[in-house]
Amino acid sequence: ALRKGSDLEKAFATAALVYNSYADPESKLSKAETKSLLQSQFGHFIQGQENKPKYQEIISSLDEESENKINFEDFMILLVSLTLMSDLLQEIKNVKTTK
Repeated sequence: ALRKGSDLEKAFATAALVYNSYADPESKLSKAETKSLLQSQFGHFIQGQENKPKYQEIISSLDEESENKINFEDFMILLVSLTLMSDLLQEIKNVKTTK
């Protein structure tokens, strides 16, 4: 469906596909599943963030009432938040594009 889509559109579509492959029939994930998914599928962005207060806040919120469910929109907010604070983002910014 996104053959002619931009790289950014394809990236978001990939995140949506990953989320949907883990989500329940109501398109939701428990907080425990969300934490596991973030750690397993987005580990490079999370790596090294364990001591940052905002990271700890996000992860501890997923540990509270871990059976509660979140929807795709909340998942994407968590993913974008973790990406923005990631050291990997700074490395990506430092790469010179050749296009």
